[in-house]
Parts: sequence; structure tokens; C-alpha cells
Amino acid sequence: MKSPLGAGILATALVLSSALVSANAPSTAVASHHDVSPTSGLLDNSRVANEYAFRAAMRELWEDHIVWTRQVIVSVIAGSPDASAAVDRLLRNQTDIGDAIRPFYGDAAGDRLTALLREHIIVAGTLLTTAKSGDTAAFGAASAEWYRNGDDIARFLASANPNWPLSALQVAMNTHLDTTLDEAVARLTGDWEGDVIAYDRVHDHILHMADTLSEGIIAQFPAAFARPR
Repeated sequence: MKSPLGAGILATALVLSSALVSANAPSTAVASHHDVSPTSGLLDNSRVANEYAFRAAMRELWEDHIVWTRQVIVSVIAGSPDASAAVDRLLRNQTDIGDAIRPFYGDAAGDRLTALLREHIIVAGTLLTTAKSGDTAAFGAASAEWYRNGDDIARFLASANPNWPLSALQVAMNTHLDTTLDEAVARLTGDWEGDVIAYDRVHDHILHMADTLSEGIIAQFPAAFARPR
């Protein structure tokens, strides 16, 4: 079950009317949009409250991303039977992230982001298993594919929102991949102190990345967060 806060990103997004999306959506990113209605159930429906709820929910989605990635790393390296369930949960998170942008950028964009993020996870799984097996050639190929996918994600997002410069998103995605790889290598080699340090870096960075994404959406669609009249 999705938590109330995680679901809140969608409830907050429903402030945006279909007319506002049509007027403000970038031409390179979307082909369609949802009809939407005003949000309900918020005790405080001010712009500040709406923006805060949106940022918090975006953070939760990306924290789920790194938490379940960590669980997959731990489970695969340990060979524990929960690995498959953890992978399924991690893949569901990619759908949740894609769904979160639908009210702003439309179904095609939501589907595309989900597909790119699912590829990110699938290639990461190959990277992890080849590292564990010691197959350096396969690991190198998977690593190149992983970073290529990260660049695809950065380019897709930059095309959707002028507040997300491509160079900044490329740095952000590369940092996410670098720190996640550090986390996996530390656990694989039994460097437990390094594992903890690497995960702290993963966590700190993903919060910064989530804030960058939410602030870009708020800046692009300010009317979506205004207090309804």
C-alpha cells in the first residue's frame, strides 16, 4: 500500500487544471495530459503548504528508490531468498515516479520516465550480478550501459523543463550512479564501514536531487500550487 505522503504527490498535483497544463507544458516533452480537478483533504491549502507537501512527497519517492536499491544490493550479494520480492518492489517505485509527473507532462512522458528508470534498475541488476561473479568483461559492458541510461534520463528530464539544465542533470545522475556503485562495491568486498559511508552519501545526494526536481516543477507550473479561489 502506498503511504499517505507518497500518494500526496499526486493529490497535490491535481491542483493543476488541464488548461494550465496545456498552456505551460514544454513542447518537447509531452503529447497529452490528464483532465484534473482541485485537490481536496488538505488542512491547509495555501501555496506554501502545497509546495511543502509536493517537495516532501518527491523526497519520499526518491528515498524509496535508494532504500529498495539498497535492499536489492544486500539481498543479491547475500544470496538471500527475498531478492526477487525486493526487485519487484524496486521496479514498482519506478512506476510511482513516472506516475508522479503525469499530471504535469502527460501520459507519454510518465510512461517514458518509467521505462527509463526500469532500465536503470534492470541494468543495475546485471552490474551487480556480474560484479559478484567476477566477470570483468560483462561488468564493463553493463557499466557502460548503466551510465548511458543515466545520460538518457538526464536528457529526457532536461527536455521537459527549462529549469533543469542538462549539464546539471548529467552531473546529478552520474553522482547517483557513482555513489550507488560505491555502496555495492563496499558491501561486495566486506568493507562494512565503507558501506555505511557510501549509503549516507547516496541518501544525502538523492534528497538534493529530489529537491532539484520538485523545485523545477514548482517553478514551471506555479499556478498548480496557488491557493484555489
